[in-house]
Formats: sequence, C-alpha cells, structure tokens
Amino acid sequence: MSAVKFHKEKLVVDGLCGREPPCRSDYSTTWSLEEWLQLLDFLTSLFRLAVGNDIPDEEVLAKLSDADHSHADAVLSVLRGRWEEIRRALLDRTSSISSATLQDFDWQLKLALSSDKISSLNTPLLSLCLDVRENGALRPITMELNREEVSTLISSLEAANKVHTQGTCHLINV
Repeated sequence: MSAVKFHKEKLVVDGLCGREPPCRSDYSTTWSLEEWLQLLDFLTSLFRLAVGNDIPDEEVLAKLSDADHSHADAVLSVLRGRWEEIRRALLDRTSSISSATLQDFDWQLKLALSSDKISSLNTPLLSLCLDVRENGALRPITMELNREEVSTLISSLEAANKVHTQGTCHLINV
C-alpha cells in the first residue's frame, strides 16, 4: 500500500482536526506497531510545526529528507490542501485550554516603608485585583507584585498580545 493512498484516505490530519484518526489495522501489513506510532507522531508534529509556525514548503521538504520524493510530495500536498483546516483545529485547541476571561481589573500602587524584619524598606508594590469569569462564576484574584514581578507580568502580557495579534492578522489575511 503506497504512502500516497494512506495520505489521501485519512492521514494524521483527520485525528489532528478532531475526526476519526487512521486505524492501524488498515495498515498493519505495511507498518509494524512501532513504525506506525513513529509515523503518526512524526507527521502530527510536522503538521503542527508547519502550520503553527507557518514554515515554507522548502523547510517541510527538508524535514522529510529521509522519505523518498513521492512520499514527501504527498505529505506536502496534504499539508497544503488542508492547511486552513489544521490551522483552525490548532486555534480551537489553543483557545479551549482555558474558559476563563478577564471581566474587570483594578490596581493600586503602594510604597512599603518598612516590614516586621526590615526597618527601612521603601519598596514600591503593585496591588492588582482581577475579576475573572470562569464557567459562569465571577472569581476575584488579588496579588501584590514587586517591581521585578510587574516587569515579568508586563513582558508575559506583551508576548501573549503579540501571539494573539499575529493569529488575528493571520486570520484576517486568510
């Protein structure tokens, strides 16, 4: 049974996109269990990497350099033909990680002048109160952050915004 027939029938993309994945018993005469699992793992990782990072065809083919040319072309053909479906499945999977949404927030800047252990502290602290809605219930989260923790939080939020903006731009351009 050729790899091209395997790719046209089911491929790993079906499983990746939430459909019924290919059944090993259909290919048991072609691949051993170990080979089958390695193939599924490799192709799933390749499709996630290619679509998630928007890598060009040349890089995909380079990752398939051990496969013969016709098999590599078949994988690339499936990848390109179902690119949008894979992208949507990856976005859905990512957005389903958490159902929590930020409803409101409040902050205060405080200056800690001393503590029970240090008589002169003079440390700025940010008190951040978040109202998060999760599964219909509003849950308050309060935290107090020092300067370094605020910097880390801002960097994390900027990185998340960048990923979100790139995903949104990619959605608009498609």
